[in-house]
Amino acid sequence: MPTGYSANDLVLLLPEIVLTTGLLVVLVADLFTGRSRQHWLGWLTIGVLVATAVPIVALSGHATTAARGLLAVDGFGAFFKLLFVLAAAITVLISRQYLEVEQARPGEYYFLVLCATLGMMVMAAGIDLITLFIGLETMAVSFYVLTGFLRPNRRSNEAAIKYFVLGAFSLGILLYGMSLVYGLSGTTRLREVAVALATQSDSLALKLAVVLVAAGMAFKIAAVPFHMWAPDVYEGAPTPITAFLSVGSKAASFAMLLRLLLEGLPAMAPEWRGLFYVLAVLSMTVGNIAAITQGNVKRMLAYSSIAHAGYILIGIVTATPRGVTAMLVYLMIYAFMQMGAFGVLALLRRRDVVGDELKDLSGLFFRRPLAAFAMLVFMLSLGGIPPTAGFMGKFWLFSAAIEAGYVWLAVIGVLNSAISLYYYVRVVVFMWMREELESASVHPSPGVAVALTVAVAATIIIGVYPAPLFELAEASAKTLGMAPRVLSLR
Repeated sequence: MPTGYSANDLVLLLPEIVLTTGLLVVLVADLFTGRSRQHWLGWLTIGVLVATAVPIVALSGHATTAARGLLAVDGFGAFFKLLFVLAAAITVLISRQYLEVEQARPGEYYFLVLCATLGMMVMAAGIDLITLFIGLETMAVSFYVLTGFLRPNRRSNEAAIKYFVLGAFSLGILLYGMSLVYGLSGTTRLREVAVALATQSDSLALKLAVVLVAAGMAFKIAAVPFHMWAPDVYEGAPTPITAFLSVGSKAASFAMLLRLLLEGLPAMAPEWRGLFYVLAVLSMTVGNIAAITQGNVKRMLAYSSIAHAGYILIGIVTATPRGVTAMLVYLMIYAFMQMGAFGVLALLRRRDVVGDELKDLSGLFFRRPLAAFAMLVFMLSLGGIPPTAGFMGKFWLFSAAIEAGYVWLAVIGVLNSAISLYYYVRVVVFMWMREELESASVHPSPGVAVALTVAVAATIIIGVYPAPLFELAEASAKTLGMAPRVLSLR
């Protein structure tokens, strides 16, 4: 175990150092940038994210720890860090036009996006309870502010208050579970926790700790019955932030959950497998059924996001290397198709149109056929229709469940995917078969055009040729230290 800091830590922590330096540069640059030139802050933020991605890729082949063993530097962390950087970059690209319509200052906005990204990176790399908590709070506080960023907007303010109150409540539950884990093991290091608790699997206090940790993390991933905050927050938050929240926050929470369960609590696998089996079934079913009744597209995608959390939880239930690989694959695919869908909604925002109702999509094909085509691709992918990436993601998850012996869980997943097609196809019907609105036409900015092009291309290419992503995810999953041990405990 490392006993002190060294110059090597500066190298291993270079992605976090670059991002921290960059977000401070963006904040200071905002002070010296006139309102007429503030659009350059977006490109500066993109530059910071690109600069952050370079050391992430360079360090992806390492398998070590940094900062006295508080952070892991491995392929698993690198995979998620790249996902976060990608999600943040797409968020920035679709935000400029949206912020101009809302007449909001972009400097603090981009600063908070980078702060949230930093918190996510710490969550993905943390192998200590305290480190994970710091990363979680860095991300959560940033999102509390970003959700209520549109101060004159009553819906945005209401969403921020709900998110903050319920987020604080869930954090208390999670911390209480973590404190029990610390009390029973005598350490906050996950890998030491796993060793200390290996012989205490029958402890009632440890079982309570597992339940509390599962409940706290279930809130973060918006799993039923801890999902009540998601529809209101998704609807009220600025649309680009809703996209970032639904992808980045969810992926970071799953990364943290995998660290906690597979590296810290492998001895309790039978208990948390059963818990997440129930959560997966409830989330898939309730999310899809509730989405059917929604007329607001952001609320529909919120319930859809809850259902997708249920799909991803299948990987947790299996707790096999293939299940973890399937989770990583699906989260990367989900980032492209979900953020692309919200990017189209952000494009529809104008002075006189909010752009998040189904009726706002009416006749989009006749106004902007390329935007309508992009939304078609995203809806088909979210529904799991081949040859899109969403089909490959679901196929890999369901096959992992069958391989691990959870056949009925896979069957429930397939049935729920069939149910989801109703509300995804309904969006397509409004765009392609309803009469064109008389409102002004849609004019995407270069940033939105680039973001949607990248998302569409990735969704199609991964669907047709998924091998590189599967290989990357498999190699990354293998670096998650406890996965083989969990498998042996089945």
